[in-house]
Amino acid sequence: MDLPEQTLISNYKSVQQRIANACEKAHRDPNEVQLLAVSKTHPIDDIQALMKQGQHSFGENYVQEINKKYEALGDTVDWQMIGHLQRNKVRYLIDKVSIIHSVDTVRLAQQIDKEAAKHDTAVDVLMEINIAQEESKWGFSEAEAIDAAQEIAQFPHVHLKGIMTSAPITEDPEANRPYFKGMKQLAQRIDAAHIPGVGMNALSMGMTKDFEVAVEEGATIVRIGTAIFGARHYANKDK
Repeated sequence: MDLPEQTLISNYKSVQQRIANACEKAHRDPNEVQLLAVSKTHPIDDIQALMKQGQHSFGENYVQEINKKYEALGDTVDWQMIGHLQRNKVRYLIDKVSIIHSVDTVRLAQQIDKEAAKHDTAVDVLMEINIAQEESKWGFSEAEAIDAAQEIAQFPHVHLKGIMTSAPITEDPEANRPYFKGMKQLAQRIDAAHIPGVGMNALSMGMTKDFEVAVEEGATIVRIGTAIFGARHYANKDK
C-alpha cells in the first residue's frame, strides 16, 4: 500500500464530501456523479481498502496493468479504461472493462466493434474530445464530434454513451470552466442530432485539480487519482 490505510480512507471520504459540496452548490443530486478512483500504478491493497468503503469503480490507463489486476480481483471490480488505447491491444481488455472512455478515432471504435463481435458482446464507449485543442493530447475536435458519433453509431457492437475530456493541467481550476461548459454544450448538440443508438448521458471530465468545477458544469463521472491515492509511482507502471 502506498499510503497508510487510514490516510487513504480519509482522502477518499474527503473527495466524496467535496463532490457532494460541489453538487449542492450546483443544485445537483450527488447520485448523478460517479466517483471513478484512478488506481493506475497503485497496488491491489489500495483498491481492496477502498472496496471495503463501498468503492467499486476503478479507472486504469494501461492494458497490461488492467490484466494483472483483473487476475487478482476479477469482475468484483468495475474496471474502466481511461488511457490512450492502441488498436492492437483492444483484444486484451474487451471482456474485462465495463466502458472505454478514450475512443479517440473512428478506427479504434471499429476495432472495438470487431473484437466485441468475437465475444458476442457489446462495449460501452465514450468519445474522447480534445476540447482545448492541445497538440499533446488525443481526441476529436468539437467540429468533428457529430460526424464521428454518426460513424461510430454504425458499429453494432459499440454503444456510444457520452463524451470524455482531459482538460489542461492548471493550478487554477477556474481556468478550465470554459472547457467544461463547452463539453456540456457539445453533449447537448450531439444529443440534439438524434443519432440512432447514441446516448449522451455520460460526461467524463474533471480530475484532482479541477473536479469540483467539472461537477458544477455537469460532469457525471469524475476521474480522481492523486487526491485519493497520493502521488503516483511510475516505476510500478506496466504498459
